[in-house]
Amino acid sequence: MKQKACKICSRVFEGEKCPACGSKESTDSFKGKTIILNSEKSEIAKRLNIKEKGVYAIKTK
Repeated sequence: MKQKACKICSRVFEGEKCPACGSKESTDSFKGKTIILNSEKSEIAKRLNIKEKGVYAIKTK
């Protein structure tokens, strides 16, 4: 199954809906991925406004 990125929260996932926010709005066209392990200490998570750990797209189209 192909990975998709949520258009709402940028979470990368496989399946029909986003496991983080429940949205069905997704795209398979995204650039780069980042893995957030500790969102409280991560500078990247702060810049991307990510609140929980997981795999996220850096830029969605």
